[in-house]
Amino acid sequence: MVVLPVRFERSPRLHSMLSEEPYAVGTKVVVQGKRGPEIATVRGEGGEPHPQERYGAVLRAATPDDLERWEELHRAGEDLKWLLRARARERSLPVKLVAVEFTLDESLVTVSYSADERIELTSLIGEVRSQTRARVNFAAIGPREQAQMLGALGACGRENCSSTHLQDFAPVSIRMARDQQLPLNPEKLSGPCGRLLCCLQFEHTQYVDLLKNLPRKNSKVCHDGSGACGKVTKLHPLTGTVDVYTDQGMLQGIPATELRRAPDESPKAGGDRGGKSTRQQDADA
Repeated sequence: MVVLPVRFERSPRLHSMLSEEPYAVGTKVVVQGKRGPEIATVRGEGGEPHPQERYGAVLRAATPDDLERWEELHRAGEDLKWLLRARARERSLPVKLVAVEFTLDESLVTVSYSADERIELTSLIGEVRSQTRARVNFAAIGPREQAQMLGALGACGRENCSSTHLQDFAPVSIRMARDQQLPLNPEKLSGPCGRLLCCLQFEHTQYVDLLKNLPRKNSKVCHDGSGACGKVTKLHPLTGTVDVYTDQGMLQGIPATELRRAPDESPKAGGDRGGKSTRQQDADA
């Protein structure tokens, strides 16, 4: 028995499934998950199972009939989604229906939706049951899950991270934007979901490490080559440079390796309660 990482269609998250055979990467397989049998794609090499872990199961490699049936259910789900959207509008329900998904045996249909407040959707159950005998499960999702399922382009021009590779939605704070020297503009810091950009979180550790090699913002420094002194006005962690406003009234970009603390600039003792250096504290200012 091996453990295979598999991926479902609407999410990049990898799920560990126990399999009797080590299927090749890219193989379409039928898996038994929490909702029932579904089609998934093998996305990695097999590994050893852990005795204390609980896994879903890979039932078999998907046959052409399985894939054809899966396509039929996908089309049926899309048709049902548009029908439910129309009925929700007729009833003035403040809800956005994001996806309708069937299990491979059509025993369960999951209706994923988002709403700004708690909402009762029992009035739509009859509409679902007029189209299928499957059990109905309404699943509320948040803005990030919605963006993950629908897909969108990020500010970088590529598909948003939540739809391509993110495995979990880790907490993101405005502190991370400060550490990355970004302007605190909500429009530029928000993703398609309206929340803070996920990339702020997984790039943050790299920026924290780079800031350790830079002088503190607003500190007094002198250039080793020219001897010019001034105040640090901006940090550029990726290039390892800082902007210095010199005593002569000039703004210069200088590599941090060519700078030293000004003679009249004494280091501040201690750090904040989180144990961060004074350089990192000023980066948050």
